[in-house]
Amino acid sequence: MFRTVVPVFIALVIAIGGGAWSLRYALEHGLGMETLTVGPWQANPDIGTPDASPYARAVVARRGELPLGRAEGLTFHALNDSSGAALERNCSYSIAGELPPARFWTLHAADPAMRPLPAVGLRPAALQSTAMLHDGGDSVLVTASPHPTPANWLALSGTGRMILVLALYDTPIASSTEISRIVLPRISRLGCE
Repeated sequence: MFRTVVPVFIALVIAIGGGAWSLRYALEHGLGMETLTVGPWQANPDIGTPDASPYARAVVARRGELPLGRAEGLTFHALNDSSGAALERNCSYSIAGELPPARFWTLHAADPAMRPLPAVGLRPAALQSTAMLHDGGDSVLVTASPHPTPANWLALSGTGRMILVLALYDTPIASSTEISRIVLPRISRLGCE
């Protein structure tokens, strides 16, 4: 009897523990199956559509997000800079380059749980296309830093890892024919405290 109960108990512990671990892993990394990568930026074009995988839907439901549909736009996330180093809140970054055509776009910094970073004084850790200084073309130059900088400053606060979130609204790249031609800004580290 004892020889039967112990192996059954061990098998149940392994099955339940392995199932719980694989579920947690899928909920934390379930978006990676359909990820579009452009330099350091990543997006999930199908996440707001009926074509999204069950894992992606579970991740979105767990985070409480409201993803954009294909006709609405596309959201890109950057966890690393263009050299592959993790983005840190106590560092300064240059975000420079062309943006795809879009009626409106936003750029903000978030913590690893996707909560927007707190404001620095009266300055939120977010920018939008209508409040940007442009050079006349489709390119953008933003400095993300904990210290004020001239021109387009994305205010950072605190310490630890961060994620840059670029949301493009009403953009033709959301359709499948334009996705292969996306060009996004480079993220270059300028220095750290």
